[in-house]
Amino acid sequence: MVVGHHRKWDNIPSMARPTTPPSNSSALWPWIVVALAAYTGWGAYPVLVRYLQTVSMIPSMSLLSVGTAVALLGLVITLRPRLDIRIFRSRLLWAFVAVLLARSITNLLSARYTLAIYVQLINLMTPFLVVLLSATLLRDRIPPYTGRAIIVASIGAVLMMSGDIGQSGESGGLTSSDWLGIGLATFSSLTLALYMILVRRSAQYDISGEAMLVVQLGAIVAVSLPLSFLLGEDWGQWQTLGASDWLIFAAFSLGVLLGANLGQIFALRHLGAPMVSTLLGWRLVAALVMAALLLDERLTSAWQVLGALIVLTTITWYLRRQRLAVGIASS
Repeated sequence: MVVGHHRKWDNIPSMARPTTPPSNSSALWPWIVVALAAYTGWGAYPVLVRYLQTVSMIPSMSLLSVGTAVALLGLVITLRPRLDIRIFRSRLLWAFVAVLLARSITNLLSARYTLAIYVQLINLMTPFLVVLLSATLLRDRIPPYTGRAIIVASIGAVLMMSGDIGQSGESGGLTSSDWLGIGLATFSSLTLALYMILVRRSAQYDISGEAMLVVQLGAIVAVSLPLSFLLGEDWGQWQTLGASDWLIFAAFSLGVLLGANLGQIFALRHLGAPMVSTLLGWRLVAALVMAALLLDERLTSAWQVLGALIVLTTITWYLRRQRLAVGIASS
């Protein structure tokens, strides 16, 4: 990993500075639980935002702006993070912000146009996108078995999409709306992969992940709120929400945007990125359960269940292999 001579990466904080995980296995379990809870939140994310956009009928940008503002307020009240003015002077910080804005907007919109399970399925392909982008942009070496893992995971994804997982017995097959949502989810995953590459290649400065999260959430509110008014969204829909809608909104804003973000930051600090990444497949499990409960989206055939198992097994095996490779290389 090249760091020293890349001066254009200077003065950029990292949200998840690498730390040495504790050697005592009993000390790991609380943070593994935290990581699983965070991934449960991110697994539920497309389900929650699809419900709020298609059932509660909240306009997309107003949902993003209000939900992010609530999470930002909760972060400031509970943790009172301190901001270092130096982070605002870096041009790459704003590159981070731009990438995250594109990620947040497209990730939310993708769940409006296609099934939450499809969105989460595409999100799980992000590790492969990181490897391919790193090889293309940074000339990194592609890890062994990457091509085979991509092929096998893609077969599993095709199997999952082979039948009807729509609501209330809707006809199977991908519609034009589905393709739009899948396209948005793919672009969203690409921006997330780019963000992860920027983080990995940035210089490591002593700025907390909580402070960086404040900057990110603030930027999302600053863009999505005026965008909502420019698009002429109907904010009166908020007045029609029932108790169940507000509970789901609380789960979205406080449970995911605040809780899952902080949980992921803390888990990364105590476990390290390689170990946390091996739990990524749990997001699909959480999405499948939540989609069945809230949206009546579920796998309806043995082939789809087989496809889900293939995706989960392949991604978990691939990430675990990379973790072991990192451990061997650093020992």
